[in-house]
Amino acid sequence: METTDQLAGIEISTEKEELICYSYDSSIAEPELPRAVAWPRNTEQVIRLAKYASDHNISLIPRGAGTGMAGSSVPVATECMVISFEKMRKIIDINTKNMTVVVEPGILNSTLQQELKYLGFFYPPDPASLNISTIGGNVATNAGGPRAVKYGVTRDYVMEIEAVTADGTLINAGGRTYKRAVGYDLKNLLVGSEGTLALSTRIRLKILPLPQDVLTLLAIFKDLETAGQAVTKILSSNIAPRTMELMDRLSIEAVENYKSTGLPPEAEALLLIEFDGISSAVQQEAETVIELCRPFGGDIIVAEDDAARDRLWEARRSISPALYHIKPSKINEDIVVPRDKIAAILKDIKKLSEESGIKIISFGHAGDGNLHVNIMTDKNDPEEYRQGLAIVKKLFEITLNYKGSISGEHGIGITKAPYLEMEIKKRELELMKGIKKIFDPKGMLNPGKIFC
Repeated sequence: METTDQLAGIEISTEKEELICYSYDSSIAEPELPRAVAWPRNTEQVIRLAKYASDHNISLIPRGAGTGMAGSSVPVATECMVISFEKMRKIIDINTKNMTVVVEPGILNSTLQQELKYLGFFYPPDPASLNISTIGGNVATNAGGPRAVKYGVTRDYVMEIEAVTADGTLINAGGRTYKRAVGYDLKNLLVGSEGTLALSTRIRLKILPLPQDVLTLLAIFKDLETAGQAVTKILSSNIAPRTMELMDRLSIEAVENYKSTGLPPEAEALLLIEFDGISSAVQQEAETVIELCRPFGGDIIVAEDDAARDRLWEARRSISPALYHIKPSKINEDIVVPRDKIAAILKDIKKLSEESGIKIISFGHAGDGNLHVNIMTDKNDPEEYRQGLAIVKKLFEITLNYKGSISGEHGIGITKAPYLEMEIKKRELELMKGIKKIFDPKGMLNPGKIFC
């Protein structure tokens, strides 16, 4: 790649080792090697990179930390350059009076959480990958997390996005006020667009005061479907837990074999339920949930202190890495169904596993109907892998029959693009493609993603 004045001062590499490292994410997507990798340090450098790429017909692949599960940051063409935002990681401003924070896209979610905690605030979206995923990546995929059942997802906290379009134009979408009804909502178009519309360079987020108290319960069930029924009962009983996470027996075994955390090995399913708010209200809600779980055979363990709570969350966040130790090329899907269909779809998933003979491990955010369904296959066994991919389509068909969605927080990227038309109708797809063309007429931003 030519060195020009247009790129002066920008860190860029064409070394093969780095091209390989920056071509993968956490998905099963097969990458192409890019021409180069660039590490901009500010908005001005991103503008120059975009203008250079536009002038030379080079596609741009925006990348956060490479934790995506759908191939959203994976290059699919050789005439492209990866733009890694990992060196744009500053907190620009924290305004505790207005309860907002402005950050660069490369800051880790956990780093932001830690800085806010010192000031008595927090940022609610908390994906399981929060220790290694970036805010920019979270915005690109509209990431959720365990607290989404009470607080919502990334989109609910993004107020304003500064971004660079494909031709190097700087735009601002959204604003500084909590309410805004002026024109089309470009900000919400950018959230969840997986880097196909513009490159985010600064993001303004809402923050909230830390709750007065937090209480965590572990509910132990002897049957997976019964655990699903308990979820429906709790959520329809005027209870507002901030998290309600599900683990099936196989995910419990995987975690304990990977990193012993003391989870009960005899359990067929666990619910990790957490409450926050005023101490008296938290205690009352917890007591109500304990009573609601008893008819479903749920035994309850209360986390007595922060250390006990941390152990439970360590177990929950260890599931994904633990599963890679079983099958390194497992297929991870993040379906969503209406909350009253959790028990039904868990039964269907169990049937899919039994009929195929392929192990399927389920866990995730039962409180908002978002399940991570892991089809345990190995690419080194072509027949097993073919069967795994066939299960994906069947899983999506079942999900859509329940009026659900094929993705809750991972996005579409490459891996789900072939299935998009199962959920989105032709006219709606045409409108989406029209929006893409307006933002990016030459199709240079993250090509091959979302739409086949």
